[in-house]
Amino acid sequence: MQAPSPQNSLLPMLDHLNRMEEERLSPAATRSTDAIRRRQEERNGYRQAFSLDADRIIHSRAYTRYIDKTQVFCMVSNDHITHRVLHVQLVSRIARTIGRFLKLNEDLIEAIALGHDIGHAPFGHDGENFLADLCRKHDLPPFQHNIQSVRFLNHLERKGRGWNLSLQTLDGILCHDGEVHANRISPGTVKNFASFDRELEKKKENPGYKLAPMTFEGCVVRMADTVAYIGRDIEDAILLKLIRREDIPESCRTQLGRTNGEIVYTLVTDLIRNSVLPSSGDSRNGHIGFSQEISEFLQELKTFNYKNIYLHPKTKTNLPLIQNCYEALFTHYLTQLESGQTTKPVDIMTDMDASYLESHTPAAMVCDYIAGMTDDFFLKQAANVGCKVPRKQ
Repeated sequence: MQAPSPQNSLLPMLDHLNRMEEERLSPAATRSTDAIRRRQEERNGYRQAFSLDADRIIHSRAYTRYIDKTQVFCMVSNDHITHRVLHVQLVSRIARTIGRFLKLNEDLIEAIALGHDIGHAPFGHDGENFLADLCRKHDLPPFQHNIQSVRFLNHLERKGRGWNLSLQTLDGILCHDGEVHANRISPGTVKNFASFDRELEKKKENPGYKLAPMTFEGCVVRMADTVAYIGRDIEDAILLKLIRREDIPESCRTQLGRTNGEIVYTLVTDLIRNSVLPSSGDSRNGHIGFSQEISEFLQELKTFNYKNIYLHPKTKTNLPLIQNCYEALFTHYLTQLESGQTTKPVDIMTDMDASYLESHTPAAMVCDYIAGMTDDFFLKQAANVGCKVPRKQ
């Protein structure tokens, strides 16, 4: 008799893990057995569906490039300043803590959190704005990092095959919108891939189009995104001497905390206490959210951050040079693609399957290529085409 393969011998444990979810998770939580994939996969593994998604994201090339992507502060010679790779890990940790107390699916939360910013262009939101302007000039929809995150994971990784992630994971990534302040959020309608694709197209054409995640897990990540950056950005700004701790509004210091640790603890505790999950699967009766009081203090702290950190002149010092580099690189690569005279770095863009090459204009390919660059690679390529590039201070 042939011995069972190591993989098949672990399948009973998979069944056990799925049964345990029924016992320990909230009725409102997403079960691993509910995962929907666009393409049916023949391989039967022993990992639960959303855990597999998290593994695929963390092993993607786009995830590797997180390590040199700006969070808020760029061109700073200080290894203690937050980069995008740390931010997504903080979001994951914070969201999983909330999810554990609310009895939600932590694997789905982790997958959404790790992938939610994977589409960010070099130099954070400012780079996103520069690339959006260039896309408009070339008759493309304005660049949006959440849509690009879905594109990388669903279409561009693995030479165009993508990772075939679950609908629930991709939906949470698309709908994260952590910069939008909200007191609470409830899941939207149940979706399939057809409705997901329609929402993505609406968002692509209208960046102001409001999206709601289809799961409570997606709602948790959306709230945790704010919790992860609001106090951390303050600590970075203090380290860079842009603000002093005493500059934080007294009301926020009293009600939320003076340090990132205190702020995170206050916000997480409030979210856990004030979120409501339905006892049935009807998501209309539940929400993930803050108390009204804490939400107002959080809004006040966001306003402080925008005025004193994100719009601080020192934060914007290098942006004119970086914007020039965006324009020069876009023009350079577009000219090479349209003329067919590509140099070796641009060949990375054309190393895709036939369906990608046939369905994308040269301008769309340039957008994908630049969006995937790390900060350092971007600056090296800009210098190669004759741009004046900023230097770290």
